[in-house]
Amino acid sequence: MNVTSRRKAAAALVLADGTVLYGHGLGAPGNVVGELVFNTAMTGYQEILSDPSYAGQLITFTFPHIGNVGVNAEDLEALTCHARGLVLRAPITDPANYRAQSHLGRWLEQQGLVGIAGIDTRRLTRRLRDAGAQTAALGFDPDRGPDIDRLTAMVRTWPGLVGMDLASEVSCRQRYHWTESVWHYPEGYRQLDRQADQSRHHVVAVDYGIKRNILRSLASLGPRVTVVPATTPAADVLALAPDGIFLSNGPGDPAATGKLAVPQIQGLLASGTPIFGICLGHQMLALALGATTEKMKFGHHGANHPVQDLTTGKVEITSQNHGFAVRPDSLPAGIEATHVSLFDGSLEGLSVRDRPVFSVQYHPEASPGPQDSAYLFRRFLALIERG
Repeated sequence: MNVTSRRKAAAALVLADGTVLYGHGLGAPGNVVGELVFNTAMTGYQEILSDPSYAGQLITFTFPHIGNVGVNAEDLEALTCHARGLVLRAPITDPANYRAQSHLGRWLEQQGLVGIAGIDTRRLTRRLRDAGAQTAALGFDPDRGPDIDRLTAMVRTWPGLVGMDLASEVSCRQRYHWTESVWHYPEGYRQLDRQADQSRHHVVAVDYGIKRNILRSLASLGPRVTVVPATTPAADVLALAPDGIFLSNGPGDPAATGKLAVPQIQGLLASGTPIFGICLGHQMLALALGATTEKMKFGHHGANHPVQDLTTGKVEITSQNHGFAVRPDSLPAGIEATHVSLFDGSLEGLSVRDRPVFSVQYHPEASPGPQDSAYLFRRFLALIERG
């Protein structure tokens, strides 16, 4: 076993390759296991930790200064945190931002989230980049120190994300309406009046792990937005008389979630209603159209990923969070690749020829940014307005 410094430490990170890294515990004491990935974003840590797409994962932040804008009640992307833990290089920075309502460390405790600091995150990121994302267990015990044997056993028995349906765990349990806009200075998020007789269009969003800023981005363009659980049958979605259907982001293996979702999406496709999917929704739309997906070596996680829109030739900097991808060579006839990653050439978007259906792999609602891809929501609305 490759063991780093055995100095007295209250926390440890155990990797599937046998590496044990000791550090200082953060947040809530406990033991957690999941897929360890690295995120290259320089800000937005609160949004990242609360993103349902991170269910089942531990996050290594490559940016060394985490905590400098504090946390607040507005910037959560879901009701609770979905990441299983976080790994930092330095202790949490004290907040220095006018919107901060709490210290990140206290917020982690309140959320029950386990963390560790004092890790050489550059070394760890290189290991994940070269060998790929891997299972890891994180333990924090301020009284007795980490139980390495227990953490090692957790790593050995965790099945991994391949074949795991997590969307059904993070999806909402009942239908609801969304009425909040995107953030505006200085008032913040606005409440919108979205009565049925005041909105020309109705969008139904299928929640596989949807982020709040997606809903804000949709609602801010004018449509009335209804959110439905991932298990909602196609007939029930269509019974709501949508002018457009949105397939959301989410965690886990698209092939596993697709066992239920793909037949539903095929029913929605048959209706001819405009459809827009992102992230997991993009992957499962591709499966419903006859393509296949695959597990990536270490995935895309960050807010600095260059993507080219092949329909316009423009390059946009995007926010991404996914460990699976659609195989470009599996796209059937009539399905066109519309976006490509300039990092590794992977497929980042598709559209259906002669039908109002498209999707992207990344997050155009990116919160807190970048905002290069917001045009995709307007593109979706334009398809709806064409009827």
